[in-house]
Amino acid sequence: MTDWSSRLVPLARDLPPSGIRRFFDLAATMEDVISLGVGEPDFVTPWHIREAGLYALERGMTTYTANAGLLALRQAIARYLERRFTLRYAPEGELLVSVGGSEAIDLALRVLVRPGDRVLIPEPTYVAYTPLVRLAGGEPVHVPLRADEGFRLTASDLHQAVVASGARLLIWCNPNNPTGAVVDRRQLSALAEVAEQHDLAVISDEIYAEIVYGADYGSLAQVAEMRERTVLVGGFSKAFAMTGWRLGYAAGPEPVIRAMLKVHQYAMLCAPVMAQVAAVEAIERGLQDVAEMVDEYDRRRRFIVYALRDMGLACSDPGGAFYAFPDIRSTGLTSVQFAEDLLVHAKVAVVPGSVFGPSGEGFVRCSYAAAINQLERAMTRLRGFLQAGG
Repeated sequence: MTDWSSRLVPLARDLPPSGIRRFFDLAATMEDVISLGVGEPDFVTPWHIREAGLYALERGMTTYTANAGLLALRQAIARYLERRFTLRYAPEGELLVSVGGSEAIDLALRVLVRPGDRVLIPEPTYVAYTPLVRLAGGEPVHVPLRADEGFRLTASDLHQAVVASGARLLIWCNPNNPTGAVVDRRQLSALAEVAEQHDLAVISDEIYAEIVYGADYGSLAQVAEMRERTVLVGGFSKAFAMTGWRLGYAAGPEPVIRAMLKVHQYAMLCAPVMAQVAAVEAIERGLQDVAEMVDEYDRRRRFIVYALRDMGLACSDPGGAFYAFPDIRSTGLTSVQFAEDLLVHAKVAVVPGSVFGPSGEGFVRCSYAAAINQLERAMTRLRGFLQAGG
């Protein structure tokens, strides 16, 4: 029998599976579990967007598109970015449509990271960044974020991390997954100064840009000279409840996007045409749907934060996304122990903060992308679990 373990590339063989999916898969084997684990909207893609995709099929649109994506979609994204952030990108050379935002991040890392390059990753953060940096041949350098700073990246922390590591690339997400923290425009300006001082390039994951709650939110790319040193990653999964359509995009300087396009050509060729047609409808006529969903997320946000605090778990106000990140250190349990015990004894699934990086230890991620009655039941169960001694 062939010994495949000896033939596999060690980096791929030893890559750990996603800690998020582990708890989701475990919860799926149990009955009556309330899942606050996976970061996916509980809304269905709005009907007029689904209809656009169906109509594309009815018209026989089942072929490849241009590798960079439908020009109509790239033009729509360019108009959106100009309206939303006063950022101008040329649809013909500075925009790329990808298979989800995750592919755009992977592409950017693959063209910007040389073997051994150090890449700054403020954490806790999205679980894919560290593995993708390693797969690109880079060395992840974690920049710890602190609860007393609201888990926001500060200019001081960024400066110290660059000086200590010699890194030339930063990857981060704003609003943040898993904490919901938002770095506002004033703080972005301070970060931009550090980036310019140290000639730091940035991959800015802004997939949650439309899901913010009153924060003075802006894109890092629109600050000072950051447009020319930033690859902005966005998408349709979170804001438009289109996770299964697998559609994202990258906007940035033409040399970077052109390089990403070449890798995309060979690895993926193009994103699905039906999804691209639906995305045109979403970005041009779906923002009111987004506003309505964000209003509902905000109602849930206020409920879950109040409930967590009321039962003695400190929790900062999420400024964006749809996650609460309560502090569970008072229970004396690690985040993995807490999540496992809560799932087994109370049938509520949350994600251990440690899977998002070392600074997430002592916290858990609770997604409030769930119906309010489900959140109410989950909080009742969690209160009972705590009262029973965890």
